[in-house]
Amino acid sequence: MGEIEGSYRPLQTPGTRLGVNANVAVRTLEPGQSLSTALANSARDPSSGNGLQIRVEALDETQEVYEMESKSDGQELMTKVFRRFNLIENDYFGLEFQNMQMNWMWLEPIKPIVKQVRRPKNTLFRLSVKFFPPDPGQLHEEYTRYLFALQMKRDLLEGKLTCSENTAALLASHLLQSEIGDFDEAADRQHLKRNKLLPNQERLQEKIMEFHQRHLGQTPAESDFQVLEISRKLEMYGIRFHSAADREGTKINLAVSHMGLQVFQGNTKINTFNWSKIRKLSFKRKRFLIKLHPEVHGPHQDTLEFLMVSRDQCKVFWKNCVEYHTFFRLLDQPEPKSKPILFSRGSSFRYSGRTQKQLVDYVRDSGARRTPYQRRHSRAQISTRTLCADLPKQSLSFNECLKVPGSPSSATISFHSLHASSTPPCPEPEPAQPPTSLQEDRGKGTPKPLHSFQGISMDNPQLSPFALKSHLTLSPSFQMSTLSLPGQAPSPLQSPILSEVGTARLDEEEEGRKKRYPADKAYFIAKEILTTERTYLKDLEVITVWFRSAVIKENAMPEGLMTLLFSNIDPIYEFHRGFLKEIDQRLALWEGRSNAHVKGDYQRIGDVMLRNMCFLKEFTSYLQKHDEVLTELEKATKRLKKLETVYKEFELQKVCYLPLNTFLLKPIQRLMHYKLILERLCKHYTPDHQDYSDCKDALKEVAEMAAQLQSSLIRLENFQKLTELQRDLIGIESLTASGREFIREGCLFKLTKKGLQQRMFFLFSDMLLYTSKGVTATNQFKVHGQLPLHGMIIEENDNELSVPHCFTIYSAQRTIVVAASSKVEMGKWIEDLNVAIEMAKMSQEKSDLFLDTSVCDRSNRSSDEVSLEQESEDDTHSSHSSLDKQTHHRANTTMHVCWHRNTSVSMSDHSLAVENQLSGYLLRKFKNSNGWQKLWVVFTNFCLFFYKTHQDDFPLASLPLLGYTVSTPAEADSIHKEYVFKLQFKSHVYYFRAESEYTFERWMEVIKSAASATGRMSLLIPKESKEMNGN
Repeated sequence: MGEIEGSYRPLQTPGTRLGVNANVAVRTLEPGQSLSTALANSARDPSSGNGLQIRVEALDETQEVYEMESKSDGQELMTKVFRRFNLIENDYFGLEFQNMQMNWMWLEPIKPIVKQVRRPKNTLFRLSVKFFPPDPGQLHEEYTRYLFALQMKRDLLEGKLTCSENTAALLASHLLQSEIGDFDEAADRQHLKRNKLLPNQERLQEKIMEFHQRHLGQTPAESDFQVLEISRKLEMYGIRFHSAADREGTKINLAVSHMGLQVFQGNTKINTFNWSKIRKLSFKRKRFLIKLHPEVHGPHQDTLEFLMVSRDQCKVFWKNCVEYHTFFRLLDQPEPKSKPILFSRGSSFRYSGRTQKQLVDYVRDSGARRTPYQRRHSRAQISTRTLCADLPKQSLSFNECLKVPGSPSSATISFHSLHASSTPPCPEPEPAQPPTSLQEDRGKGTPKPLHSFQGISMDNPQLSPFALKSHLTLSPSFQMSTLSLPGQAPSPLQSPILSEVGTARLDEEEEGRKKRYPADKAYFIAKEILTTERTYLKDLEVITVWFRSAVIKENAMPEGLMTLLFSNIDPIYEFHRGFLKEIDQRLALWEGRSNAHVKGDYQRIGDVMLRNMCFLKEFTSYLQKHDEVLTELEKATKRLKKLETVYKEFELQKVCYLPLNTFLLKPIQRLMHYKLILERLCKHYTPDHQDYSDCKDALKEVAEMAAQLQSSLIRLENFQKLTELQRDLIGIESLTASGREFIREGCLFKLTKKGLQQRMFFLFSDMLLYTSKGVTATNQFKVHGQLPLHGMIIEENDNELSVPHCFTIYSAQRTIVVAASSKVEMGKWIEDLNVAIEMAKMSQEKSDLFLDTSVCDRSNRSSDEVSLEQESEDDTHSSHSSLDKQTHHRANTTMHVCWHRNTSVSMSDHSLAVENQLSGYLLRKFKNSNGWQKLWVVFTNFCLFFYKTHQDDFPLASLPLLGYTVSTPAEADSIHKEYVFKLQFKSHVYYFRAESEYTFERWMEVIKSAASATGRMSLLIPKESKEMNGN
């Protein structure tokens, strides 16, 4: 008989459920424990009502419980998880969970967990890859690549990484190789029976085993890399669908990736909106809006609208887009907007982690070196004694790990060594103690210190085993040798050997008698003005004294051009002669060479700067004419053969250590130097300092002049670079065409019939040139190809040719395959090429320059055919006679350094090098020498120039810095001096000593700007020739 509706039953007590009498109670307290004690313990226990116990599933499907405070935000949980797995590149990852509608959501770092998840205790969080880079080769850590491979395995099984059956079987075979090792039929069948890798695994089992047989000897790390290489080329790599509909009601799926927004119909991609085309992303209720730039679809269709399932889903997708755009496109994370006091409109959501650029720089430059981690077969038949979590063994404590200014993830985290997956995370050290690396002693339970691992390098798995079997051959030029060929000029990369005759060596006694200068930082900033002014005046003398003498002697310059040139430069030169004398006098007083320093009347520089910057303002009209001077000088050298000969011969003189027209830009560039130095002075002084007001006013005056001439400087630097290239390249005319901009120059290896041949590439705003260097004594380059950017397509294809850092350039005339020296170099070239192609598309003017058939296409091949022409020695020999007629050119230009160092330099790098010019006295010491040698050193154009004194007219030697690493000496160097920095390239090592902490920091800063501009370690170059990272 059923119960009567509305009646109730008495609830059973614990005693009645156990079958005892109703008046008998069951004691649930521990022996000797009182009720008050139990209540107090439960209040302190996080697992009781005041705390959260959160389950997190790792990528290897293991689960762990993390105890959190009830008010903890998402970042606290993510930090615990990342620390548990010793994740260095943690910004690629996130925690996801399913909401009430069973949709996967990302845990937001800055919000409390309880405000994002309705029932945290009953919710399973998953560690997942959040940001999928276009190339897994950008991942520095082997452990990170392993986790990415596990993510691909999860996506395959869940049907997110859709692909053909052959590709799915190939991916499964690599996963099988990484889990159990080499092929064994019985073991394969048993493993596939117990573990599911694919949704339709039974049907593909034989194909999986067939592929597995081909991976004999492949290590787990290599298998992981092959999984990522195959996956990244799939259309569904990293794609997460968000259901939507277009204006016509057609069902579609939206997704976001590193390149922008993608539109799918089913599993077929029908459209892509690159970030460069998108002006704004927004949402209104269920409508997701994409506002494009007008030139993409015209002014009448600049906004696309998609209808999503709900407002919540629309907002989730919008947040994903914001995070992807910030992570992949921005250099730094944006500053958070301040909340309005009364009313708020729109979402204030911002990405709160590091950008990819910040993450890559952090891993490369910071103390968090690569984690000592040995990848093992994850499911091999091994003893239970060796079973442990596949975690990296990290014994270093990094105080600055995960620390990003302004980021919620900023935290000081100590990494601990982890043992088995069953072992709980090691406790954090007490706050009062310094962060140290600890390992729990299993026997006693007391922590003991571990030995730190320093300088441990991992084998880079980027080069697949199939690359070793490639039929492609590497030419001798590919070895990046710095040796010169017979009959050629010496390489500019050899060690600078300075004559020590007449140069004083400073021993310990002489150093003890050195004059002591003021210790104030302002003095050394003022001294930088003096030292750089000396160099600047010497640079002006190259034009006003030396070049004038050369053209007058040969009567090579027309009277009108002589007047235009020297009437502009002479007044500026005379002004700076007086300015230098005044600064020198003030510094002499500041140093105490008179009694004025006792009163402190002359321990300032602001009054001198203000007075002279006001005078310099009167010369603005002269500076504005430099554009006309450069243009007329270039026209005259083309028109007058005698002037062209004098010009080229003068550039070969020792006094002209840079391209001649570079010296004509020095007056405008000097304004930028004054501005930067005055900014440092104002930053150093307090507002109540006696010199602050004058420095501030001087800065205002020079900033106004710099702003007026900034656009002119950019135009002149571009024109100067084009004219320099025009003289150094053979086979190209009218390089200085109107509207053309220089973007990048550097060395790439082009695929030809003879294998990979070294070529010098030059990227402009409308075309791409590639050249080779002559085998005669000349240092000029001959143009082999000229490709227009209009219609050009760039495609990465590392895995197809088994050559790392390889990409294909498709143009209307031909298709070429090139390889860069490193992943960073390839990324820079592809990025600049794509930007230049986009600029060419948007340009309204079409180039009037048509390709010369003799240069651009020697055979009538299809544009779809890869260019493998025989263009190496044969082409250079064919130009032998023409090369011999040319005069000898300087060997230390940027293009020659890029050729020998196998790297590239962009126009932005040139501009940065101009801003960072520096000069002064340094003490230099060779690796195996005993004494220190005092030299006047000038840094400009990515190069150090060495003089005996600042009064010398030409340098004794030069040292190009591209490819060098700069660092402080290690303990093994046995350098026990202050303010010493070390320069190293391969086996070439130099030590330099500055006079103060400020000058030491300045030299380190400017040299790093040139030497560490790019990562230049290459897999294509023999291991012994790779650089050491000294940063």
